[in-house]
Amino acid sequence: MSKAWAGIALLGSSATLVCCVIPALLVALGFGATLAGAISAFPQLTLLSEYKSVIFVVAGLLIATAIWSRSRPEAQSCPSDPALALACMRSKRIMRIVLFTALTIYTISIVFVYVIPTIL
Repeated sequence: MSKAWAGIALLGSSATLVCCVIPALLVALGFGATLAGAISAFPQLTLLSEYKSVIFVVAGLLIATAIWSRSRPEAQSCPSDPALALACMRSKRIMRIVLFTALTIYTISIVFVYVIPTIL
């Protein structure tokens, strides 16, 4: 079950990337015309931007749930069979990478959307 939470957390943090970070980065780099073209091609981006606070809260809750699910005692054990233990350890490593990626994307999104505008 914790693999599913890690995948959902990655999806949620990717939504923050699409709704908020990419547009902010394009404008910051001077690619406003590219952003205007993207919004004309995908008008749903403005809808995502309107609900960015909700998206951030949901993504944060998903990441927190994935971390909690991963830290539970039953998620720590692996079978004693060598082949199954190897597969278990590989799965845990992949899940750790996915969860770290989701947390990194989420943190970058928070910085771009909430921290940098207050500084500027």
